[in-house]
Amino acid sequence: MLRLTLIQADLHWENPVANRAMLEETIFSLPEPTDLIVLPEMFTTGFSMNASALAEPMNLTTFRWLKQMAVQTGAVVTGSYIVKEGREYYNRLVWMEPDGAFDTYDKRHLFRMAEEDKTYTPGARRLVKSWKGWNICPLICYDLRFPVWSRNRPADVSDTDHRLEYDLLLYIANWPTPRRTAWNTLLQARAIENLSYVVGVNRVGEDGKGFPYSGESAIIDPKGEVLFRQADTEAVCQMTLSLDDLRAYRARFPADQDADSFQIL
Repeated sequence: MLRLTLIQADLHWENPVANRAMLEETIFSLPEPTDLIVLPEMFTTGFSMNASALAEPMNLTTFRWLKQMAVQTGAVVTGSYIVKEGREYYNRLVWMEPDGAFDTYDKRHLFRMAEEDKTYTPGARRLVKSWKGWNICPLICYDLRFPVWSRNRPADVSDTDHRLEYDLLLYIANWPTPRRTAWNTLLQARAIENLSYVVGVNRVGEDGKGFPYSGESAIIDPKGEVLFRQADTEAVCQMTLSLDDLRAYRARFPADQDADSFQIL
């Protein structure tokens, strides 16, 4: 079982101090223990291209805040924020475990319509993390439109419990209201085609550029059934997912055995 917590927040525009304080209060007010806390994309700032003013080096304020949240809750805490390394800026997801172990994923597909590709450097490595017996693949926003990148490939043949590479696909996002149909449709498609639970965590409210966000954070089972979806308001969802149910469904409907074989070069 995996105890999952999604936080759908109205982010303060380009204000890391206010966002960390708001999210910290939400985390410390959770009514139930949890194994995994998922925050939106760029949770300290909103979807900003003002990287030179807002970026942090690794191991500074937000990194240490994530570590503190993980230690105090006993859960993995994950979300993305703006990170600077050398002269490069990244929309970087940090996967922070309670013992201080961490890993990172840099957004692969940068949203050119907002000139994200002119501001940030794309990632080159997909991340799959093991936690509480689950294999989890976290991705970011625009990645949702590119099914090859999220393809659930066969796991190591020696891993009999995980015939597929991951069991849960996470998308964190700042996905605006005018494209809500694409968000909802593609989340369900990713679940069905990958025989996986899919979780999407979006923000609500309006950003500093006047773009509205409807949230519609969701939890979807491998059949494409929506277990949770919340639109237009701030929300916290806590739900327990069953790995046994997932494995039983994959055994009954092993569509992965008929998938086309390929490698991403």
